[in-house]
Parts: sequence; structure tokens; C-alpha cells
Amino acid sequence: TGSSGINGRVREAVVSTQSTGSSGIKRRVRGVLTHYKHYYILNLIEENMSAPLTAEEELLLNDFSKTVPRSTSILFHLNALFVSALPIWLFWRIQQLELNTYGIMFGIVTIVSTFLMSLAYKNVKYSLKHKIAQRRHAGVTAEVMQQVADASSDKKKTVKKEKDDRVLFKKTEVADLEATHFSIFYNNALFLFLTIILSFYVLKNFSPGANYLGSSVTSACIVAFLSTGSN
Repeated sequence: TGSSGINGRVREAVVSTQSTGSSGIKRRVRGVLTHYKHYYILNLIEENMSAPLTAEEELLLNDFSKTVPRSTSILFHLNALFVSALPIWLFWRIQQLELNTYGIMFGIVTIVSTFLMSLAYKNVKYSLKHKIAQRRHAGVTAEVMQQVADASSDKKKTVKKEKDDRVLFKKTEVADLEATHFSIFYNNALFLFLTIILSFYVLKNFSPGANYLGSSVTSACIVAFLSTGSN
């Protein structure tokens, strides 16, 4: 079936068992590997079934999971809050919506938009991360090999497994960083573009309050919906 098919099944197994913990994930992955007759990997999993996850296993599982680290989650929410609050300035300065009168609506719309934008960030990042990792594989491998060669001042040879681990960690780090930044930029640009189009053209004949509510929430919903199609 090829490594891509196996990776797809393993990814589905991990995503479907995120709530069951590491033991549930390992049992599900065990079933997938049994289906594909990869007994040499299956034996490794069985030998370590009761042991805690290693750094490599955690990295692999995180790579197949939509769960983001706490620092990335904070970054997503802060960016989502900032871009969701930008329409407030637009309608306050141009449409003359008073903060005292529309403050509650501003707050509710901002919270809803923040949640939807954070979801879009996560979905787009998850989709892009694997594509970026594939594209950067050759460059990252060459860079790591050069670093290994330069660091071998003691003339000791670095074993192949250590080299592969370094390549995996570096590739994951590069892909994660690029996917995070691009996801924020792409979704922010799309949200602001949709907000301007809706507020100045589609909903221009509506009252300022309805215009703000419709343009902001609709834009955030569209961005979140489109992000699900990239998975």
C-alpha cells in the first residue's frame, strides 16, 4: 500500500483516540500496523506497551494530532483576539458606533470571532505542517548532515539513528514554525478582506449595528469553514 497509505491510517488512528490517552493510541496503532503486516514495528510497540512514551513517540503522535502546544495556543488566541477587535475601530471611527451603546455587542462578537479564528489557525496549521515538512525534507537533511560533520571534532561517528532523529526533530521544528506563521497571516488576511467586502459593499444598506454584526461574524464563519476543507 505504500508509506503514505500507512501514515494516513496511523494518523486516523491517533486522531480518533486522542481522548483515550497514550495506551488507547498505542492499541489503535497496533491494530493498524497488524492490518498492514508490519510485524517488526508491532513487536517494538508490544515490548514498550506499558512504558511511558519516549520523546520520539511523543513527537510522532503530536505530528499526527491537531493538538497544539500551550505556547502556540496562546499565540493563536492573542492574534485572533487582535484581528477580531480590528472591525470595532472601523465601525467606531467610520460608522460612528458609540462604544457605550454597542459595547456589549462588540464584546460578544469579538469573543465569537476569536474562537472561530483560533479554530481556523489550528486547522490550517495542521494541514500545512505535513506539506511543508515534505518540501523541506531535503534541505533540512543536508543542513543536519553538515552540522553533524562539523560537530564531529572528536572523530566519533554519529550513528544513523541519531542522525535520523536530528533530521526528524529539525524538520518538525521548521515545519511547525512556518505553518504557524503562515496560518496566522493567511487567515488574518482573509478575515479582513471579507470584512471589508461585506461591510462596504454587501451590507452597506444595513444599519451600522447590523452591518458590524453581519460582516464580522460572517467573515469569521467563512474563514473557519474554509479551514476545515484544507484538512
